[in-house]
Amino acid sequence: MRLLLWLVALMAAAIGIAVTARFNPGNVVFFYPPHRIDLSLNLFVVLAVLLFLLVYGLVRAVRATLGMPKQVAAYRFRKREREANRGLRDALKALFEGRFGHAEKAAMQAAELPENAGLAALIGARAAHRMREPARRDAWLAGIAHYTNLKTARLMTVTELLVDEHKPEAALEAVAELNASGQRHIHALQWAMKANQQARNWPEVLRLVRTLDKRNALHPALSSRLREMAYESLLSEGGMDAESIRRLWAGVPAADRLQPAIAARAAAAFNARGLHDEARLIVEDALKAGWDERVVRAYRDAAGPEGSPTLLAQIEKCEAWLRAHPNDAELALTLGSLCLRQKLWGKAQRYLEGALSDAVDTALVRETHLKLAQLHEALGQQEEANRHYRLCALADLV
Repeated sequence: MRLLLWLVALMAAAIGIAVTARFNPGNVVFFYPPHRIDLSLNLFVVLAVLLFLLVYGLVRAVRATLGMPKQVAAYRFRKREREANRGLRDALKALFEGRFGHAEKAAMQAAELPENAGLAALIGARAAHRMREPARRDAWLAGIAHYTNLKTARLMTVTELLVDEHKPEAALEAVAELNASGQRHIHALQWAMKANQQARNWPEVLRLVRTLDKRNALHPALSSRLREMAYESLLSEGGMDAESIRRLWAGVPAADRLQPAIAARAAAAFNARGLHDEARLIVEDALKAGWDERVVRAYRDAAGPEGSPTLLAQIEKCEAWLRAHPNDAELALTLGSLCLRQKLWGKAQRYLEGALSDAVDTALVRETHLKLAQLHEALGQQEEANRHYRLCALADLV
């Protein structure tokens, strides 16, 4: 339709020009003594148009000739840009495919374009790291240290790669620089947590776990395991005295105190320092929140002195717990041990034999045989005591 309209317009213009030229009696005279040139107006118009077209063509040709170097330079730049962009795409593709040698080679091609140099360096650094080439990796990263727009990306990459290389101190330096710039997004916090975990900086790990939990950035199982590891390490430090362990435990959130693994570790730490009253309270509070054999195991180590009201209260509590958990071998062993300490021989033997019948864990079987041997030895039944001593020694071989 557009072509048809153009044809109609051209035909109309041609007809109009032909009619106008036919009935145009005008003429043009060029006089330069002694010369005179007479032209019809129609011919003059035609010659003027042709002259204009000629001059226009010459001007365009001159401009094109003068602009030729710029066009050649622009063509070469576009070609280099296409090749660099293709190299960047190839580098990303090869990196994701695991072809790290190809990725680094393509990154070198992509880095020839200044606009791509920063991203190409990050790709090249990751590829070199995967090929266990730390020198080339560091060279890539050092080359973009002055790129302010890529500072966060560079520091995140440095942190991730150093954590993967198990260099937590260097990784934490990058984290500190990242935090100084005000960048504290979730992914940065996750890598900071891993770096502090490798550095065994457990108080900072706990702080970061709490922060990430508030943002729902950690799986509950992972969060729970990290808390357990942190508290286990903190509570296992040998250089802490009684007051230090009290201060540490006072800073533990109430919800964490009720976790079985944490409560068991804390009770063991208090028992190791002779703080049995605190250990018993920790165990009892944890068992109120939820039953766990690991916590029960710590309870027998917190036994009160023989004949004390504390020991009798412990026995009563364990008997009540045993009615609720009748087949719990760990609890039966604990109750038998407490009765043995109180010299309730009959109860002790009954509970220990019950623990032995329900026990499946080798360590539990061995400890039960040991307690029974001590019981029979206290009663003067040396032959029976010797039998349980032998069974205790052979427990690991069964």
